[in-house]
Amino acid sequence: MEGKGVTFSSVIVPSVQEMVKEKVITTVLPPRYVRSDQEKGEAAIDSGENQIPIIDMSLLSSSTSMDSEIDKLDFACKEWGFFQLVNHGMDLDKFKSDIQDFFNLPMEEKKKLWQQPGDIEGFGQAFVFSEEQKLDWADVFFLTMQPVPLRKPHLFPKLPLPFRDTLDTYSAELKSIAKVLFAKLASALKIKPEEMEKLFDDELGQRIRMNYYPPCPEPDKAIGLTPHSDATGLTILLQVNEVEGLQIKKDGKWVSVKPLPNALVVNVGDILEIITNGTYRSIEHRGVVNSEKERLSVASFHNTGFGKEIGPMRSLVERHKGALFKTLTTEEYFHGLFSRELDGKAYLDVMRI
Repeated sequence: MEGKGVTFSSVIVPSVQEMVKEKVITTVLPPRYVRSDQEKGEAAIDSGENQIPIIDMSLLSSSTSMDSEIDKLDFACKEWGFFQLVNHGMDLDKFKSDIQDFFNLPMEEKKKLWQQPGDIEGFGQAFVFSEEQKLDWADVFFLTMQPVPLRKPHLFPKLPLPFRDTLDTYSAELKSIAKVLFAKLASALKIKPEEMEKLFDDELGQRIRMNYYPPCPEPDKAIGLTPHSDATGLTILLQVNEVEGLQIKKDGKWVSVKPLPNALVVNVGDILEIITNGTYRSIEHRGVVNSEKERLSVASFHNTGFGKEIGPMRSLVERHKGALFKTLTTEEYFHGLFSRELDGKAYLDVMRI
C-alpha cells in the first residue's frame, strides 16, 4: 500500500487454496500454519441469546423511527463494537457470484495479480515480516478502491470483467452507506455533523480485502484470521457464502456471528475509538476455519483520507475533560500500523496517552 510516499511490503507466501486443490495438503497441516499461540481453551459460545445487535438502515433514515434506531446504533457501538446491518438497499447476488468466480480463476491468471515486492496489494497476505512467522489459513486479495485516483494502475484495470464493474459498483455503494453511518454516529454522539464530515468526506479512504478460507484438515490447530481489532474507522463485511467463521470477543469469550441472509456486518475500528475518545470501542475478532466447507468474505475498511489528522475530536475532549489518545496524521498512523505484526489491540495501545 502506498499513500503520499508511504510504502509497505509483506513477505510473499504460498496460496493455501492451491495447496488444497493440488492435494499438497491432505491430512496434516504444514508447521507454518499450526497455531499453538491461539487460545484454543476459549471455545466459542454459541451466540443464541448473545446475538450481536441488528440495525435497520431504512429505519435510520425514516422520520418516525430514526431517533430510536440511532439510540440502538449508539448502544451497539458502545456495548458490542459490532452490528449486522439489514435493509441497506444493495442487491448483492451478482457480486457474491463474481467473488466466487474470482477466487476460482486458474493459478496462471492469479499470478498476474500477485503482490509485487514492496507492496501489499494483490493476492498474498499482509503483515508477514519473516519466513518463520506463522501464517493464517487463508488466501487474501487486497486493494485500494477509494479515492479512485489511488487505485493501482497495474491492478484494478487488470481485473477480469464483469468482476471489475461489479466491484466498482459495490465499492461506490458501500462508500455511500459508510458516509450515512458516520453521519448517524455524529447524531448519536451529539456532536456537530461537520466534525465527522471533515474526517470522512468524499476523500475518505476505502480498502477492500477479499478472504478465501479453504477447508482445513486440522481446523483446531489453524486460524483463518489472527485475532485483531481493525485499524480503520468503520469496517463493513460481507459474508459471501454465509458460512460461519467470524468470532468476536465479548466479555472475554469468543462469540460466533451467525450470518444473516443479505446482511452486512459493521464494526468499529481503532480510528473510530480514537476520534470518539474511547466512547466507541473497537473489538478483537478472528476468523476460524472448518474441515468441511470453504468460506468467503469481503471486508471493506473506511478510513480518514490522506492529509487528515487522526486524534480525539475536540468537542469530546472538552466533554471528557482530557484526551485519551495522541493525534497523528493519517500517513503517520498507517506507517506505524503496517510496520508491525497483527496482534490484538496492540497498535491502539501505542496511541494511548
